[in-house]
Order: sequence, then C-alpha cells, then structure tokens
Amino acid sequence: MNLLAALGRFLIFPGLLFAVPAAWFVLWLERKLVALMQRRIGPPFGQPFFDFIKLLGKSTPARFGVNAMLMRAWPLIAVSASLGAVGLLPVLPTHGGFEGDLILLLALMEIPAICLIIAGFSSRSLFGEIGSAREAVLLVSWNLVFLMAVVSIAVLQRSFRLEDLAAAPLTSWRYFGLFAILLCLPAKLHVNPFSLPNAEQEIYSGPMTEYAGFELALWQVSHGLEWIAGVGLVAALAIPPSAHIWLDLAGVLFVGFILVLVLSLISAATARLAIDTTVRFYWQCTLVFAAAAMSAALFTRLRS
Repeated sequence: MNLLAALGRFLIFPGLLFAVPAAWFVLWLERKLVALMQRRIGPPFGQPFFDFIKLLGKSTPARFGVNAMLMRAWPLIAVSASLGAVGLLPVLPTHGGFEGDLILLLALMEIPAICLIIAGFSSRSLFGEIGSAREAVLLVSWNLVFLMAVVSIAVLQRSFRLEDLAAAPLTSWRYFGLFAILLCLPAKLHVNPFSLPNAEQEIYSGPMTEYAGFELALWQVSHGLEWIAGVGLVAALAIPPSAHIWLDLAGVLFVGFILVLVLSLISAATARLAIDTTVRFYWQCTLVFAAAAMSAALFTRLRS
C-alpha cells in the first residue's frame, strides 16, 4: 500500500469522511432499535450528531498541570486509533494491504479500551476509578477469546494479511472463530449484558464521569468508531469478495446492519451481569468456541 492509498483509506473511505457519519448513524440505530424493542419512541434521527454539536458548546472542567494534558490526550488517542482500525478494514476487494496488517488492526482496536482505563484513573474520581477497574477486568475477560478467535482464522489461511483473510473461503471451523468474535462484541462495545464500566445506575458514567464538552464528544465519536471497526471486521470476514465491488459493499453493509440489530436485541433483552459472572461466561463458555477454532486451525495446518 503506497502513501497516497493509505491516506485515502484513512481520510476518505473507509476512514474519516465515511466512518464518522457512519458511527453517528450506528449509535442512533442501536438506540432506536433498543427503544422500539422496549416499546419506546427513542431518539430522533441524527441525535448522536446533535449531541456532538451540543457538547462542542459546553465547557470542560477546570484542570491544571500534567493531569489536564493527560485528560485531553486520552480521547484524542482513542479516536485516532479507532480511525486507523477502520481504515484497515478489508471492505474493498484489493485494498493493497501489507504483510501483518491484521496485527496492526488488533493493536489499534485495543488502544481505545486502554485509553479509557487510564483516563478513569487519571480523573482522580472514585466513580472513574471504579469504572476503569471494571473495564480492565472486562478487557482481560473477553480479549483472550477475541485474540484466539482472530488468530485461528489467520492460522487457517496461513496469512496475517487482512486481504487474504477476507478472500478466504468460508469453512465450518471459520464459523466457530467468527461466532467467538461475535460473542466478544457486546463486551467490547459496552452494551448489555456487559455494560459494566459505564453503568449509569451504579457509577454514573464510569471512566468518563469527569469528562464534558469537547473531550466527552471525542469519547462518543471513539465509541461509535469502535462499533464500525468491530462490526465491520466480522462483516468483512463473513463475506468473501466477489467480482463486483458494489455487491461486496452492499453485502458488508447488510451484514453490518444485521449485526447491529442482533446486538441491539441482546442489549434490550438482557440485564447487566456482575463482574464474576462475566469472567466465567468468557473463560468457561465462550472460550470453548475460540479453542475449538484454534485447535482445528493448528490440526489443519499440521496435516497439510
């Protein structure tokens, strides 16, 4: 991938100009679907965008010294990393990726959660620290399953290039890996039953309790971009590319919509779990699918 193509993917499609409006749309769609399932009206179209504009006009809490710079830095880093992850998504048939771009994608997808953990502790707020501790436990819980599932798909294809993984034929063992990734998305996106770090009824907004104004707006954008990156990764890996680019894009968008619908249904139909229940769910139940996919991938590679 040359520099011009990389800038185009980061700034235009599927990067900044596409991803940010898509993030606002997905956040609105998730809230609207949950509201309809609960027989509520829900927000009007474009509400996340209006919230973003409203937050730009609000002031931020007065902070001084290094703590002020750190509190401003974390949401900026989170948004930048999320944009980079979206820009790497293999939504086009020949995007000119590079060897090992899957590893970079996984690293970029981890950064927003790490920034959120550090931001909560940097805020010196009791609620922020509790939310960060919950986020750290949640990250450790689902991350092992998520990484094993993604790596199993890479081992099956014998490549860490996203373009090769997206073009690989679908097999029964690959479905195990995709299913394990899908089970990790609710925890990564902080929707029920894994909305532990930002439980408003318990700890206000968790790590973001001390954030307001432009900084809080950036956190909301980062959260929306995490939706695009997580859902887009599953959709791109679930649909092998065809000879028609518009058909590929339509397929990715359709699968992405179905995934948002499924996640919204899970969020509306479940209540928040406790920390210990969440850990047991991922390390005793979900880990089975990732381990099966990894074992099958290693066995297939040894046989060939």
